[in-house]
Amino acid sequence: MARDPAQAATAPFEIPSLASATWLRSPALVKVFGALAAGGYEARVVGGAVRNALLGQPVRDVDLAITATPEEAMRAVASAGLAAIPTGIEHGTITVVSNHVPFEVTTLRRDVETFGRRARVTYTTDWVDDARRRDFTINALYCSADGTIHDPLGGYRDLHARRIRFIGSAVDRIREDYLRILRFFRFTAEYADGEPDAEGLAACIREQAGMDALSGERIRAEILKLLIAPGAVPTTAAMARAGVLARALGGNPDVGTFTRLAEIEAATGRSPDPLLRLAALVSPWAAWETETGIADRLKLSGAERTVLASADTRDTALHAASAELLAKAHIYRHGTKAFVAATLLHWARSGDPADHPRWHARLELAERFPPPVLPVSGRDVLALGITAGPDVGRILATFEAWWIGADFPTDPAQSAAKLCEIAAAKTLN
Repeated sequence: MARDPAQAATAPFEIPSLASATWLRSPALVKVFGALAAGGYEARVVGGAVRNALLGQPVRDVDLAITATPEEAMRAVASAGLAAIPTGIEHGTITVVSNHVPFEVTTLRRDVETFGRRARVTYTTDWVDDARRRDFTINALYCSADGTIHDPLGGYRDLHARRIRFIGSAVDRIREDYLRILRFFRFTAEYADGEPDAEGLAACIREQAGMDALSGERIRAEILKLLIAPGAVPTTAAMARAGVLARALGGNPDVGTFTRLAEIEAATGRSPDPLLRLAALVSPWAAWETETGIADRLKLSGAERTVLASADTRDTALHAASAELLAKAHIYRHGTKAFVAATLLHWARSGDPADHPRWHARLELAERFPPPVLPVSGRDVLALGITAGPDVGRILATFEAWWIGADFPTDPAQSAAKLCEIAAAKTLN
């Protein structure tokens, strides 16, 4: 007999244990668990470490939730010889250092009253209360020292279904911090299958005006992570349809070019580049090095603006149909990395498919033509009897133009003869 879907949704769901997880049995973490237990307090790993472990993905930072107050926790770990730093003690958070490994440890909290990102909280020993103040169900999974998973809000069922759901009211969670709109899409791109959760998507569309008050730094951090997530292409398309992406970037996104770039990266075996993907999303030839537009909106660093400006160039040498010598000159002047990035971006904007042979050949040029070094210098010019001054630079510039046009000859004798010829002509003039 068919099972009733409503019953299936509430039926017991078997959750695996993490008892055998290597990271959970690391000496550094075991010491933290032991120190808190010796003081009579319960500690559980929470959030990303648990989520990733259950998905079989790498576990990086390990955060803990505890029943002790920050002051009690600091006394307990100090008694065990561990260092405790009050990094966010006003929010109930301390950093415990064990075997030179830092762990963020936070007291269980319950919201008494919320004011956007600010909230009046009280400490609690109720794990459900603590879970309810988090953003998504998959981030409200806890793991005890023995590997037992605690799932007060059904997060594992959502994780297993590859679904990102807000905890409780999506609108309420978003109003607590409007960055959660971008986090919803970033987590969807990272962990979900299929379309974004309907309720969450509707809430993000409804509340997106709140993003206008977010700092550029916070938007930048989320956007750059989102753009390289496994599901970045369908997720950015969903964001564009919802109007959220234009709001975040401060301009209309070019999802078509972004999609082609992702296809080209996959076809050429390249890892996704967040800055290059950002360039693909915005209008061609943006003024990346100026203090206006998207670069300023996202508070990009000077180095990031320079990288983007070198990739987002109008240089016709980057066209697949251009002469190879022009492409070589670009590699010589800007380097292999900048050439590859700019070529990928031009390819994506051209509309040509990811299997286009001319574009593949152009990229292969970067592998077989390392940037050459000009074979002469100012010292060589001076050795020919030229007086130090502007003429030295002019002679070198003339030689460089010849050398590039001659396809970068490597014969020292040929270069020396040409330099003498140019110097002699300059002397006669």
